[in-house]
Amino acid sequence: MRLTTLAFVTLAMAATSTLAADAKERKFIRQGMPEGEVLFKIGKPDHENMIRAEQGHPEEKAWTYFPGYGDAQTLTVITFRSGVVAKVERKIAR
Repeated sequence: MRLTTLAFVTLAMAATSTLAADAKERKFIRQGMPEGEVLFKIGKPDHENMIRAEQGHPEEKAWTYFPGYGDAQTLTVITFRSGVVAKVERKIAR
């Protein structure tokens, strides 16, 4: 029982520190990065919006990350075109 509790506490602490590090990494996202690399560096977005998904046109979508610990007061919106970062917007959100 104690080993299970210790493992759970250790896992929870590791996840918390990982989330904090991810928010700090948002400012390093640049044009040309593949979607998978962004997902690996900063995790899943808080909101995803499909901009265009028409046959014959490149897929466009936007990922939004709300302010968080390590990136307080900054809203980050990343626009992807064909799975690659096309634009990064960082706005102060109060």
